[in-house]
Amino acid sequence: MKNFIYQQSFISILFILFFICGCGDSPIVQARSYDMQMVPANFSKLAKIARQGVVNIRTEKTIKGGGRVFKYFFGGPQGEQKNPFGNDQFDNFFDRFFGDEGSQNKDYKQKSLGSGFIIDNEGYIVTNNHVIEDADDIKVKLSNGDEYKATVVGRDPKTDLALIKIPESKDLKPLPWGDSKKMLVGDWVVAIGSPFGLEQTVTAGIVSAKGRTIGSGPYDDFIQTDASINQGNSGGPLLNLKGEVIGINTAIIAGGQGIGFAIPTNMAKGIIDQLKNEGEVTRGWLGVGIQNITQEMADYYNLGDQKGVLVSQVYEGDPADKGGIKPQDIITGVNGKKISSTRELSRIIADTIVGKEISIDIIRDGRKKRLYVVIARRDDSQTGELSSITSQKEDKLDMNVELLNDQLASRFQINSKEEGVIVVNVKAGGKADNAGIQPGDIIVEINRESITSVDDYYKVIKSTSKGEKLKFFIKRRSGFHVINIAK
Repeated sequence: MKNFIYQQSFISILFILFFICGCGDSPIVQARSYDMQMVPANFSKLAKIARQGVVNIRTEKTIKGGGRVFKYFFGGPQGEQKNPFGNDQFDNFFDRFFGDEGSQNKDYKQKSLGSGFIIDNEGYIVTNNHVIEDADDIKVKLSNGDEYKATVVGRDPKTDLALIKIPESKDLKPLPWGDSKKMLVGDWVVAIGSPFGLEQTVTAGIVSAKGRTIGSGPYDDFIQTDASINQGNSGGPLLNLKGEVIGINTAIIAGGQGIGFAIPTNMAKGIIDQLKNEGEVTRGWLGVGIQNITQEMADYYNLGDQKGVLVSQVYEGDPADKGGIKPQDIITGVNGKKISSTRELSRIIADTIVGKEISIDIIRDGRKKRLYVVIARRDDSQTGELSSITSQKEDKLDMNVELLNDQLASRFQINSKEEGVIVVNVKAGGKADNAGIQPGDIIVEINRESITSVDDYYKVIKSTSKGEKLKFFIKRRSGFHVINIAK
């Protein structure tokens, strides 16, 4: 009996070992195989080839004002004056001690360092706008030590990109563009640049996140990486393991070690092409104010899982106005592509060729429509009779409303042509206050019923029962909002 048990146990053990070792789909085998693929042996070959296309950029600019001694010791990073004591006595001390030299606002030269990379044998080099902005002199040093004076081809402050040029040469080693969309969070990347003036420094890390917004401009869409990036890396390439440029290193978070940001090449390439061919960037313009849809708004409009962007304003005479788009329309798609955020819509419109007709899918009053709009050129400098009947009656919601007139419009600094009733007072600690209603809010709808007069407002309030939820659709300077208040 014991022998039988031993035999059965031995067979079971052999079966388990056979299963683990022989099964190609084993999670352990898969994990080990995957780990082996994830870790590069080294970055030496990539670095040796890619460094030839990376350049060091030195600039010199004239800073207006400031004595040389004051500037040397206490000048800010951009040349601004900084009084460390925060009082006039310090300034007077310099006047007395250095005489005219201490008090005169003499010009001086500020030097800075950055990076860039060669994109073709014609001598075109990509870098950041902030690296070469307002520079009087730009010098480029190649990996072999050769130096050239560079000229500015074009700049785009909106995305912090710039294109400069040195003499063309067959000996230049351009870097190829990669596809930033194919990069996944966790993919290995390599950064090359001149941090703190240390030329041709190579660092490695991974893609930490994609689509980051850091508040640097209207077209934020950064790749976040933990590859070491510091001052002087600006304008240098972020590369995949094929040696292709998938980002332009641009920003860091002060004090945030291991956090850097790069402009994705899929956004940068079109801008660089425009700078090369036209010397400037031309962006499309729709002519609307837009905002993301909150969960409250989605519930208010019964959108369910439908994504989109709410139109908060339509500029008179601009493409959207001519195409029939109205405030409170929800834009859900452009040329058949679904839209889920203001950032996504802004990028698509900006990248659209001026004069091109596009289709705009919207939801209006619960119905889907398709409108057609001809895109105009963006100018970067841009951005019914009412009755005088008023009411000071405070309702069950602890607030006062009035019909909007010129006097109230001036008081709350809003357009007197807005339609709706305006909140003129909110009782502290009351229902409206606790829900988030503010003086100056314009009540456009309640429970999807249009509010164009004080009578409309009180009619809706009166028709609801105590404890019933009221859905307020309001407009304030920051855009539209949906606020729920229980009566």
